Amino acid sequence: MRQILVLMLALALYTQCAQNTPAPSTSDASGKLLRHAVLFKFKDSSAVADIKTVEKAFQALPAQIKEIKAFEWGTNNSPENLNQGFTHCFFVSFASEADRAVYLPHPAHLAFVEVLKPHLDKVLVLDYWAEK
Repeated sequence: MRQILVLMLALALYTQCAQNTPAPSTSDASGKLLRHAVLFKFKDSSAVADIKTVEKAFQALPAQIKEIKAFEWGTNNSPENLNQGFTHCFFVSFASEADRAVYLPHPAHLAFVEVLKPHLDKVLVLDYWAEK
């Protein structure tokens, strides 16, 4: 199940980064958050300092893009060994699909993608409305 989730996330992020097209501008009136889950597998050639630069660049986005409602991230520590080389998981939350549509082509996000690209081996993205 986790392998399928990882594959789905990578395909979605790859598609979004490659196309940089905004999503439809629908919003959710129930107060739920739209989660944008992003997983990275870095190139073996990327130094620890390079990865730290990517982490810091991603962490800076909430201060630069007001549509981001919540942000959290961490590195894999699962004992199951099902991560397929993905080491970093980031959750960016939005109040609406319209907010996500602003985020994807936002100059700060595009600048972050340029910092990321030289070090990215694989990416996985999955967006979903959080259910409780």
